[in-house]
Amino acid sequence: MASGSDADSSNTRLVVALYDALNSGDSNAVVKIVAADLEWWFHGPPSHQFLMRMLTGDSAADNSFRFVPQSIAAFGSTVIVEGCDSARNIAWVHAWTVTDGMITQIREYFNTALTVTRIHDSGEIVPARSGAGRLPCVWESSVSGRVGKSVPGLVLAI
Repeated sequence: MASGSDADSSNTRLVVALYDALNSGDSNAVVKIVAADLEWWFHGPPSHQFLMRMLTGDSAADNSFRFVPQSIAAFGSTVIVEGCDSARNIAWVHAWTVTDGMITQIREYFNTALTVTRIHDSGEIVPARSGAGRLPCVWESSVSGRVGKSVPGLVLAI
């Protein structure tokens, strides 16, 4: 049985392989990585649905947009990836769920600061950091400040 860090590493490698396939236009590799019934959550302006257009093969897709990960963190089946396109003033965060070696869910956030909190099966919040007035969290986005504008903040409980 794989340890938690082995699973985290394997899930991270799978997500990195997806970005490589997307950015190189390798649709055969994408099909092997992403489940056919991918569950999708999107938070952002419709004009920023670059990933959806790439994955569905939309002919109107802006092929110049590249998702270049600037940080990656894994927590069991969840892999969080963030990046930004400073030229377009766009920051993005993807929260991928990996199940049995396939990506089964994406939660996509554009120009949104994201805080990730882990909740035990019991419903108890797992504190990872402490500080006055701060939510206990296991990960916080950092690139949203690089786009030069104020962005809304959301909390994702995993």
